[in-house]
Amino acid sequence: MAMPPSPATSGRLTIDLAALARNWRALDKVSAGALTGAVVKADAYGTGLIPSATAFYEAGARFFFTATVDEAVTLRETLPKAHIFVLGGLFPGAANLYIENRLMPALCSLPMLEEWLAACVARNEALPAALHFDTGMGRTGFRLNEASIVRRQIDSLGFAPQMIMSHLACADTPAHEKNRTQLALFQSVMAQFPGIPASLANSAGLMTGRDYHFQMVRPGIALYGGRAVSGRRNPMSQAVTLEVPILQVKEARTGETIGYGASYSLNRDSRIAVLGMGYADGFFRNLSGTNTRPGGKVAYRGRVLPVIGRISMDLTVVDITDLGHDIPLPGELMEVLGPHITVDDQADIAGTIGYEILTSLRLGRFTRHHVGMPEEE
Repeated sequence: MAMPPSPATSGRLTIDLAALARNWRALDKVSAGALTGAVVKADAYGTGLIPSATAFYEAGARFFFTATVDEAVTLRETLPKAHIFVLGGLFPGAANLYIENRLMPALCSLPMLEEWLAACVARNEALPAALHFDTGMGRTGFRLNEASIVRRQIDSLGFAPQMIMSHLACADTPAHEKNRTQLALFQSVMAQFPGIPASLANSAGLMTGRDYHFQMVRPGIALYGGRAVSGRRNPMSQAVTLEVPILQVKEARTGETIGYGASYSLNRDSRIAVLGMGYADGFFRNLSGTNTRPGGKVAYRGRVLPVIGRISMDLTVVDITDLGHDIPLPGELMEVLGPHITVDDQADIAGTIGYEILTSLRLGRFTRHHVGMPEEE
């Protein structure tokens, strides 16, 4: 019986920085004539803002997109020469914070624009910013009928925005008619701002076609190995591995039930492993397995095994009967994400998307390791 390689007291989240760099370079080749940015919001999709952004920078990225100004300030400390956009726009009263840290807000409302232009006047300087228009996403962004107002306001001060941008609502479904509608609307906005660089494509938009690339693309999920386009093979390198420790291995009998609600009843004498992971760690309760609905998966030495019973706050039960005599020991690690089970595999079972799986992993309960510094081309 093999002994575990080392004792594990908590889950281990491993980020392959070389894989992140490969993904950025692969997308940069697809985007061809357009600049390729890197979206690093939400702690770089749960992979760690600073090490991941540094990997992208070393691979060649120079334009970065955060959601909040706090993320952007943190990133600025590490990447003093990077161009950093804040997708959440300009927080009221915080213009000086953006200016001091050389951050560019994605201005998306007339009050934001007015406050930013006032800061420009006060400093007698055309401080760079992006203009974000809503072409159909229905979230942040200037209304299309505000484009002429925006144009007049910036013309009155001779202000030239760094970029015109919008966001696709249905790019993960390339044949969706809304993509072409948004493209046409975006082009109509661009016509009112001639000569200004434009950006529309996220990861899926980048993969959909060059009509969406313009001067800059803004990949996010694809950088981290997630699937961007539904129904297609995912071409990106897997970058995230999550392993969690076994707390107990025990025998169970036919007819016994597993977990809260007794939603899973054993139909054979079984061997089960109890893992130190639950919904408090970001392993969704919807990955529970019942007798009528398969649950999530884990892997042990390459063998994929089913989650059984209801996932609780800190614990998950796995049926390891089919391992036969290859019995794992408490303290050994099982793969939750990695080469045998992708973030999209778990997301499909949970009825969600890979984005949510990645960004839900609770760092306080996992030890995060970064490996594989980006290799030189």
